[in-house]
Amino acid sequence: MSNVNNINSTTPTAKITAPALAKSTSADAPALPKRAADRVELSGITNILAALKRNDVRADKVASIKAQLDAGTYEDDKKVDVASDRLLDDLLK
Repeated sequence: MSNVNNINSTTPTAKITAPALAKSTSADAPALPKRAADRVELSGITNILAALKRNDVRADKVASIKAQLDAGTYEDDKKVDVASDRLLDDLLK
């Protein structure tokens, strides 16, 4: 039998060595391209920011809700139920 990497050694554990890898020098190595910067996009916020930049705000609606908040009549059980149902629908999607 041939003796490849000391497989047929008389010792129970024989050291197997790998051939040495040639190390490249900086002159041999090509320049690495710059890595692109990481980027995060929040899809839901894009529409809101675009509307704010367009100043697409319904002033009459804002004034009406502000008046209801000041009078203490804005929140009622029906609105809370609708809001909680919508929240649950969004969470279950």
